[in-house]
Amino acid sequence: MTAGASAPLTYCGSFPGRKACMRPKVAVIGAGHVGATTAQRILETELADVTLIDLIEGLPQGKALDMMQSAPILGCDAIVTGSNDVADVEGADVVIITAGLARKPGMSRDDLLAKNAGIIAELSRAVRDNAPDAIIIMVTNPLDVMTAVAHHETGFARERVMGMAGVLDSARLRCFIAMELGCSVKEVSAMVLGGHGDSMVPLPRYCTVGGIALPQLLPAERIEQLVERTRSGGAEIGRLLKTASAYYAPAASAAAMAASILRDQKQILPVCTLLQGEYGIKDVFVGVPVRLGRKGVEDVIELDLTDEESAALAVSAEHVRESMNKVGL
Repeated sequence: MTAGASAPLTYCGSFPGRKACMRPKVAVIGAGHVGATTAQRILETELADVTLIDLIEGLPQGKALDMMQSAPILGCDAIVTGSNDVADVEGADVVIITAGLARKPGMSRDDLLAKNAGIIAELSRAVRDNAPDAIIIMVTNPLDVMTAVAHHETGFARERVMGMAGVLDSARLRCFIAMELGCSVKEVSAMVLGGHGDSMVPLPRYCTVGGIALPQLLPAERIEQLVERTRSGGAEIGRLLKTASAYYAPAASAAAMAASILRDQKQILPVCTLLQGEYGIKDVFVGVPVRLGRKGVEDVIELDLTDEESAALAVSAEHVRESMNKVGL
């Protein structure tokens, strides 16, 4: 390069003059609302460097560059790059999959089943071939079945393939409880088990506000109304947005799971995982509390459920099993 000449500008989100400082790598597949917001959350916390991947030319590159231009304002030194090649998951510690068709208003999660299963199968094989040591966090719906597809196609141990939904569903219930009581969300703890959908199993007995059991603060009929709103939480947002689905809370949930893994926080979180006899359920992906650390799902926590709660969880698991069967699993 001659004196005074400038390096060529790039729009693609690639920063060849800057090297990562031994940060972990997270690959986010899908640069739509959920994927891009997840990447931004990770950037803001400097949790990892991010590769944002999408098949639409220019989309991940443009969003990555936009995020990098926010970094000086936020004071973040993590790096976000964009790519149209799924092989760029190479070297990722965690792969978050958000790609697939979005659920539209009036569409059930099961309506997405066949089309998204094909997309996730192809992406999962690419992760297997290019990032064989990665931990997968599935966000694409129908989430429980898509997690099963990823597990089947990668052949990864169950500890390294999980779905995001329980964190999201519990957050929605926590939000509604805090709104109802007019208290800080920081004071609210909640637990939601089961599949991500109408058959989810919120557990009011395990919900507390400032350490006080929820049934001592609200009547049973009002709690049930909050539970029902939680079950339809995504659909409610879809009806309001009309042309999109929820993305802020799903992205925050996926980023929180990645943080527990990469920082080895060992948080106990409700996560979609493969049960192998726990809760009397076998060979089905369903949401239950787990200890989430650097190895992925390090323990499945078995709660003491009532007969009614156990029956509801079994029904939810059977619904997931039926959907798994529809895609040959």
